Amino acid sequence: MDISALVHTRTHHPEAIAEAATRRARRPLLNEDGKLMIVAADHPARGALGVGGDRLAMANRAELLERLCLALSRPGVDGVLATADILDDLLLLGALDGKVVMGSMNRGGLQGASFELDDRFTGHRAEDIQRLGFDAGKLLLRIDYDDPGSLTTLESTARAIDDMAARRLPVFVEPFISRRTPEGKVKNDLSAEAVTRSIAIASGLGGSSAYTWLKVPVTDNPDDMAQVMATSTLPAVLLGGEVGDDQDGAYEKWRSALQLPTVRGLVVGRSLLYPADGDVAAAVDTAVGLL
Repeated sequence: MDISALVHTRTHHPEAIAEAATRRARRPLLNEDGKLMIVAADHPARGALGVGGDRLAMANRAELLERLCLALSRPGVDGVLATADILDDLLLLGALDGKVVMGSMNRGGLQGASFELDDRFTGHRAEDIQRLGFDAGKLLLRIDYDDPGSLTTLESTARAIDDMAARRLPVFVEPFISRRTPEGKVKNDLSAEAVTRSIAIASGLGGSSAYTWLKVPVTDNPDDMAQVMATSTLPAVLLGGEVGDDQDGAYEKWRSALQLPTVRGLVVGRSLLYPADGDVAAAVDTAVGLL
């Protein structure tokens, strides 16, 4: 990974990013198998750099780009979800040809901040995704019934869905019912009732759901997923989250949920890019095999 070359291009020829976006070979969102395998790397822009016990695991950009390029090179990986800085680097590296590119739209709810649930749209706008020829957007919708900031996020989410639908661009909505612990940390509720409620709320946002997808977690009890996913007819992908050392357990949870009729694939980040055993290729290949 030649970081000096990337910095030189950014310094002397910043137009190269837009030029690379224009040249990029595109593909349909879904291939013939109708499944999606997306690698996620939008965590750093929200200040969420930790993996396991390493609080700054994702802070080294050269290492992150190397892991992303390796993951994107594996058979069956359809594309990447990231913020503008990472996607710009990947464009310059030529790693996005023939891949699905998803722009991360709201990163304002910084991890650990008092305003974490007032999750402003500080990343890609719908017009940016269209201008760059990207294929979809993704947004995070955490709802805390005790935090007024969630209402701001709800309204902003609805308008973002409208903006994407007006351009006929898919938008992946990642909903959670969240609450703060006594220590003030935001915790997502993965009970069947909470995930069901979050799906119902997210599905009804905006003036049209024609281009809305869901990005949902597997519930605490994976056996609840069939009932939970019956809440909506919107197509959905499973998110990976941080699985810790129990990688095999995570695979089993995903395997069962992937059989449900609305579930069309996986969007997984840290658990594939930073697996406990360090073998990115093996982790990615195993996840692809689940599809």
